[in-house]
Formats: sequence, structure tokens, C-alpha cells
Amino acid sequence: MAHLLVFGPGYTAGRLIAAVAARGWTVDTIGRSTIDDVAGVAARIGRATHIVSSVPPAGDADPVLERHRPALARASAWIGYLSSTGVYGDAGGAWVDETAPTGRGRRTARTQADADWLALGARVFRLPGIYGPGRSPLDRVRDGSAHRVDSPGQVFSRVHVDDIVAGVLAGFDGPAGAYNLADDLPAAQNEVISYAAALLGLPPPPIVPLDTLSPMARGFYAENRRVANGKAKRLLGWAPRHPDYRAGLRALSAATSPASASVPPAAAVQVQR
Repeated sequence: MAHLLVFGPGYTAGRLIAAVAARGWTVDTIGRSTIDDVAGVAARIGRATHIVSSVPPAGDADPVLERHRPALARASAWIGYLSSTGVYGDAGGAWVDETAPTGRGRRTARTQADADWLALGARVFRLPGIYGPGRSPLDRVRDGSAHRVDSPGQVFSRVHVDDIVAGVLAGFDGPAGAYNLADDLPAAQNEVISYAAALLGLPPPPIVPLDTLSPMARGFYAENRRVANGKAKRLLGWAPRHPDYRAGLRALSAATSPASASVPPAAAVQVQR
């Protein structure tokens, strides 16, 4: 029987757990309270047919690899790692695919973890901005925490959480290596926030100066890139069910409010960049 071991059962990994459980798989999870049990975790690694880590680096090290690299190296299981497209750094708005150099950005620990998991023969899924039920621009507009930023020309890629799950599932039968899982339409964050507000029948939130953001948020806006997803499509047979933010936000809106199934087309939304 297929048996999935998950390090870090958070938001995205939790959706993956639900998907494989629906297929009849057994699932084991390792969180903060058990990650230090080296012998116990090694035994659980040995029982797994599939292993996925969604644990980000802590400081300069990957806590999973720091403690369990020898057991993972001995494992016969399929291994996957949820990484970040932040490993590419700033591309000046250009497209990046899996052949692009990594390590040019602010996430040096993530870049090292990405490389170390690849060295173990893992399928490394590089993820852009993740959104989905309960964690989307719709939620931020509703609760008043959304804002638009005065950052002309800034473009980001994003992906619906369920498209990540579909990509990992497809990766179970795909070759080892790195895969970008992103939708087909990189877009300005202001455009996405404006569309979310329009779906909710609310005015778009105000534009704030870039220098009023936190240092972490300013670091996010310091990087500008478009993420290509062609490799995952070619080698895994994957394609995003939500190919752009409009489709993804419409699906989320319709799921939370039946009346919102009729929503404005993108052309009807006044976007202020």
C-alpha cells in the first residue's frame, strides 16, 4: 500500500495529504514535536513509499536535511521537496525556467536546500506565490489587509494550491529534477488585488508607497520575474486547472458564494497599476 510521509504538514502539504488519503493511501506526518527524534524518524522514513518535505530553511540550514539526510539518502522511497521560485532571484521581469541560474537572490538558504534535495534525487517543486481557500487576495480584501503598492512594472507569478497538489501527484510518475509549478499568466500584484475587489463588489484598496512597507515586503518587491512552467507540462503532463489569477479567484469566489458565480470579465475590471 502506498504510504506518504510528510515533513511539515502545513497549508499546501495538508491539501496534498487530503488528496492522497482520498486515494486510499496511508499518511504519516512529522512536525516540530517529532523532528528531533532521529532514530524514530529514520524508521518512519524506511516505511514510506513516498516522502515530501514542505519545511523551509531555519536560519542557514534545512532542519530536515540537517537531522535526517543519512536516512533520506538510504531511502528507497520517492522523494519530493516544496521549494520556491525565489531561488532565481531578480530577473528584471524576464522569464525564468529551470535552466536559469539560482542563488542570485536573497534566499541563499533556500537555494542551498533546493540544491541539496536535488542531490538526493528528489523532485523539487519550485513554487511562486501560493493562494487558495482561506488564503487569497479575496480574503485580504475582505478583512481590509490588502493594499496596492506603487511599484510600476513589477510582475509576479503565482499558483493555486490545488494546482501544486496536482503537480506533485503528477510528479510521482515523473523523472527526478526541478519543476516550476506556476500558472500561465504572471501579473502585477495591483492587477490581482483590483480584480479581487471587483469580484467582491468593493473598491480597490489604496496605493501605498513602496518605502512604507516592512523590510521583508520590500525585499519581496525587489525581485521581478516571470516563471515559465513548460517543463512540468512536457515531462509530467501537468497543466494548471487555474491557468491565471482570474480563473483562480473566480473559482474561489464561486465556492464561497453561489451568487458570485456570475462575475465580471477581466476587461470589465478597471485596473490601476
